[in-house]
Amino acid sequence: MKNGYSIIIPARYGSSRLPGKPLLQIKGKPLIQHVYETASTTKAKEIIIATDNDDILNTATSFGCRAILTSEKHQSGTDRVAEIVEKLDFDDDEIIINLQGDEYGLQAELIDSLASNLSLNIDSDVATLCEPIQNIDDYTDPNIVKVVFDKNNEALFFSRSPIPAETSGKLPVKAYRHIGLYAYRVNYLMKFTKFERCDLEKTEKLEQLRIIYNKGRIQMMIADKAKGIGVDTEKDLQAARSTKD
Repeated sequence: MKNGYSIIIPARYGSSRLPGKPLLQIKGKPLIQHVYETASTTKAKEIIIATDNDDILNTATSFGCRAILTSEKHQSGTDRVAEIVEKLDFDDDEIIINLQGDEYGLQAELIDSLASNLSLNIDSDVATLCEPIQNIDDYTDPNIVKVVFDKNNEALFFSRSPIPAETSGKLPVKAYRHIGLYAYRVNYLMKFTKFERCDLEKTEKLEQLRIIYNKGRIQMMIADKAKGIGVDTEKDLQAARSTKD
């Protein structure tokens, strides 16, 4: 990546399960600050928080991150990221990392590696992360998104249901949890957001299925030791608060 890459962190206030989630305190800091501090240790040339809320905007500014107010009408984090890309002067071939504002404790080197992964896989439209599922509870939990992919690590499907299905009730030999981190080239990002939401996306509530439905190619990168926690529920929040530094 001769010109580097940029990170945009979408941070929506109105989470249905954890309202005001980006501002919830973890070890004396709001969640969004933890995410920013991870991003700030990467090789990204620019970091921007994209939010729909003045309190999040002001909080981000207070800890030194550039923040931009976006529409409240966006139905996904990627749509929010795309609004920022439209507002600012990004080159068509530049790589943008969509780092979800609720990914607590993700390793900075994984973010750098994902950007490099997309840069090297020129036939891929998007790159994202996954990690092996270690227990049956995570495998059956609908709050944990599962992914299956082909021999070239190209995603075939994402689901909240247990995939691949294991009828014995045991954990499959290879089952993977999706990690909510995406790398896009600007030109594909803008193309993607123009696609209509498909029925699969509406059913699963997973925007990445819009990419697969429209024949996009998603490269999966397997992270063997991703210590991050996607904070989606009260249980996740308590897990993040109880982690050791």
